Amino acid sequence: MVAVYLAFLALFGAERIAELLLSRRNARIALAHSGVESGAAHFRWMAAVHALFLPACAAEVLLLRRPFPGALGWACAGAALGAQALRWWAISTLGWRWNVRVIVVPYRFVRHPNYVAVAIEMACVPLVHGAWICGLLFSALNLMLLRIRIRVEERALGATWERAFAGVPRFVPHG
Repeated sequence: MVAVYLAFLALFGAERIAELLLSRRNARIALAHSGVESGAAHFRWMAAVHALFLPACAAEVLLLRRPFPGALGWACAGAALGAQALRWWAISTLGWRWNVRVIVVPYRFVRHPNYVAVAIEMACVPLVHGAWICGLLFSALNLMLLRIRIRVEERALGATWERAFAGVPRFVPHG
């Protein structure tokens, strides 16, 4: 089952590479449309956490000999795959306006479920094979970074945006 988990992580890694390529293209488009980037200082830390996430999950399972947790593992695999669907729905909805950086270009929909998808992944991908240390550690690191990221994003969007969305939850969108 370890080999299946490592293949699962490799597929997530391939998805992340595709996502980064798309993000790079979209960032170029946004900047060409007078977009302005904010929060570049924290982005390096966010990139480092995300780059270490999948290899750390593999290392925990291999080095600490984590067993497959059965039903919990299957449930977390399903949730992680659902998070991927949620992420790609957000990406397709935002089109060229989506990227992994905070680049503000005037657009109609600013709150999207991508942050929720990332949080679900950080919790569930490690738990697919019982890597609970990675699940806890990377979820906590990601949530700390999201606190910074969301504030940077909201400052970049400006006072008008803040007033318009004052009553909308920051992290979990509702419809």
